[in-house]
Amino acid sequence: MGVSSTIRLRLGPHDVRYGGRLVAGATAMEIFGDMATEIGIRTGGDEALSVGYESVEFLAPLHSGDFVEGHARVVSVGRSSRKIEAVIYKVISASDDGVGVVHDPPVVVARASTTIVPMFRERASMVTQPSESSAAARSLDGTEPSAQ
Repeated sequence: MGVSSTIRLRLGPHDVRYGGRLVAGATAMEIFGDMATEIGIRTGGDEALSVGYESVEFLAPLHSGDFVEGHARVVSVGRSSRKIEAVIYKVISASDDGVGVVHDPPVVVARASTTIVPMFRERASMVTQPSESSAAARSLDGTEPSAQ
């Protein structure tokens, strides 16, 4: 299987940017970035740099008190680059009065696709190859990756 990253966290009052306990989309971007960083370390020995996001979708709102889980994995490999697909799920919602709702199945709140490269050129030769071929890789939400 290819290199992957998983993050689970609870969003707090410090994440709120708007009325109604609404969390900014920038928080989802931070989560995507943290997963890409972990994959960069695992595949190239350093934190890596994102050269760009091919796509980002915000599909459902996030609020303070929500528990989220992010999953990312390498879906294709270049000479020194790695293309990553990532999804963030809301697994538990919390209301103002502290009542929690477990989402089964979890709610997809954001999706992204990014490409990373090693931070230092001399480390590019250290990049490891995932054992799963990119042709057989499926995106995290079960659909086939788009052809490039």
